[in-house]
Amino acid sequence: MTEPKHHLTDDLILGYSAGTLPEAVNLIVATHVSLCDTCRAAVEAHDAVGGALIEDCDSVEVSDACLVGALDLIRNGAWAAPEKRVQAADPVLPAPLRDYVGGSLADVKWRPVGMGVKQAILPTQGDATARLLYIPAGMAIPDHGHRGMELTLVLQGAFSDDDGLFARGDIEVAHEDLHHTPVADISEDCICLAVTDAPLRFKGLIPRLAQPFLRI
Repeated sequence: MTEPKHHLTDDLILGYSAGTLPEAVNLIVATHVSLCDTCRAAVEAHDAVGGALIEDCDSVEVSDACLVGALDLIRNGAWAAPEKRVQAADPVLPAPLRDYVGGSLADVKWRPVGMGVKQAILPTQGDATARLLYIPAGMAIPDHGHRGMELTLVLQGAFSDDDGLFARGDIEVAHEDLHHTPVADISEDCICLAVTDAPLRFKGLIPRLAQPFLRI
């Protein structure tokens, strides 16, 4: 696979390394990092800096009760690592996504949203929402703006808008200042992971009427 051309912002990399992002945003960052050597190296660099800062921090005294409680948890198995199901590799879904869909792309529970476009909302907690989008080749997503942040990571195929062409591994970071109409490339159906932290701002009447039901 070729190296992605569109990358994460510094703020997203820093937030991911610090553990301050909502679950849905963490998911899309982790998925992009699994496909992008450049952003993976940036995350590792931030992690190294954070580790060095922790080592320089002053130690803190803890009570005997704290130690006893921790040992009790270990003895009772409360800290045992959960058993992980071994999953086969999927050519479309990177490893960070597979637990959220229950396996491979064949396990995704798609729901139609109109004009051949399908979505599957993923189970995440917090203020942001993650969904898989299936967009038929050549199909356009309705013209829309943003009330917050929208992150879109391409998993299969490609799409284009005013910011350029986005192919597998590329991530588009959209804010309130971007108004666009993404169009799936004609060569292949496009599958994306999209994360939003606020409802989109659709221009057309029909998308606006459907918006509450589709949770977009």
